[in-house]
Amino acid sequence: MLEALSKGWSPQQVSGRLKLERGQPVIGHESIYRFIYAQLKRSNDGAWRFYLPCAKAKRGRRGRKGGSPVSFIQQRVALSQRPPAALTRDQPGHWEADFMLFSTCGQSVLVLHERASRLTALVKTATRKAKPTARTLGNLLGPLPDGLKQSLTFDNGTEFAEHYRIGLDTYFCDPHAPWQKGGVENAIGRVRRFLPRKTDLDAITDDRIVAVARAYNHTPRQCLDFHTPAEVFSRVLHFERESTSPPSRG
Repeated sequence: MLEALSKGWSPQQVSGRLKLERGQPVIGHESIYRFIYAQLKRSNDGAWRFYLPCAKAKRGRRGRKGGSPVSFIQQRVALSQRPPAALTRDQPGHWEADFMLFSTCGQSVLVLHERASRLTALVKTATRKAKPTARTLGNLLGPLPDGLKQSLTFDNGTEFAEHYRIGLDTYFCDPHAPWQKGGVENAIGRVRRFLPRKTDLDAITDDRIVAVARAYNHTPRQCLDFHTPAEVFSRVLHFERESTSPPSRG
């Protein structure tokens, strides 16, 4: 249990994955929370809090500040016109993107998130200018089958102003409404455990960024019935490739 928690799994993920693997309930997530907080209280050792996703010494929600800039963006299409399947997460291939920012000015990680499987890619970037951003996103999405390139959603930052170069339908949140791309916002919040805002990206290798993404994508999620994003996306990717392959000659 502690080994899984130390990898960044939440108590719900540990509990749900054990149930999935063993075919019956093993331990409830509330029991895990109570155990961790009991150790915090009994031993007065703050290190125990790092077994929890947000490393909080007390349970409860933290307030959020800030919003999104509003810019005029050429060929901008409002989120209201995005296919309904993207909202319900019933259809794979609908993506969201955003930048994860850090305390040192100019440092950022581009985050690309698939809404149905929750698969997430992380790329350390040297700039947030629009053209390189579009090129990076195009390189990430380009190799995928067409069925997995349905749409891509952004906020109104100027770094996404050349969205029309990426090669799939793009949509933009309403002004000051970044929560409308909630999948990538949630992903960034989870990744913060491994890459907090004070991280100096100059001291972080690309391999470390890849390892963080791998850990995220191999962590079971309650919303996926405690399968991992990698497992779900792998099944979808296999289906898409099989469905678009030419029939074999008999």
